[in-house]
Amino acid sequence: MAVLRTRELQVSIGSKSVCQSLNLSVEDRQIWAILGCNGVGKTTLLHTLAGLRSADNGTVELMGKPMTTMRPRQIARYLGVLFQEQIEPFPASVLETALIGRHPFLGAWQWESEQDIAMAERALADVELVELCHRSIDSLSGGEKQRLKVATLLTQEPGVMLLDEPTNHLDPSYQIKILELLTNRVKDSGSAILMVLHDINLAARFCSHCLLMSESGDIQAGVIDEVLQSAHLSKAYGWPIIGHKTETGVFFAPK
Repeated sequence: MAVLRTRELQVSIGSKSVCQSLNLSVEDRQIWAILGCNGVGKTTLLHTLAGLRSADNGTVELMGKPMTTMRPRQIARYLGVLFQEQIEPFPASVLETALIGRHPFLGAWQWESEQDIAMAERALADVELVELCHRSIDSLSGGEKQRLKVATLLTQEPGVMLLDEPTNHLDPSYQIKILELLTNRVKDSGSAILMVLHDINLAARFCSHCLLMSESGDIQAGVIDEVLQSAHLSKAYGWPIIGHKTETGVFFAPK
């Protein structure tokens, strides 16, 4: 069974079409990249898949159920979202922020258990922040805040992860570490990822499938090697993109 599915999904921003009649099926252990040029509607589509924005037409299903029939807490137990930008309105420590990932599983006025705290600490260790668990989030760098967002998501343990530019603010080493962490988690746990990326080569390295968006609203979707073709990429980005064969695979670069 698909963990996330769209049926005849139509999304627009004003008069601009983001997608038309999109039928997408995301299954366990699949890692999808969402690619396309700036302004094409990648974040808008991701927010629609998360149930945070209404579609013009069609449906989004989570674990076999239309999301419009599910309560927010029920959705949050299956689906986790990493936003491109996130405002923290209240002061909190690194550990307290990571524990937000357990909120969908707590009852009213219920405190986090020792098991919840252990889960958050493991996630912070995975992103190399556990030594900062008592620090205020206001004292963190941009990269540290991004890793904390990932740790909060991992603490939630969702079956589907929707990630908007998860490598934002990260230097190259942490880009690789975080994507390895997320993709290994998917392979081990049976969850799935859809993530907006700007780097075609990171998509080629870490993803099994790709959704390539274009200005016209047309979308190429499928297995990564079939979608990441020079002709498709050049059309989507409006510039010649050439694939160069290397010892480790194909490297894509603008002509």
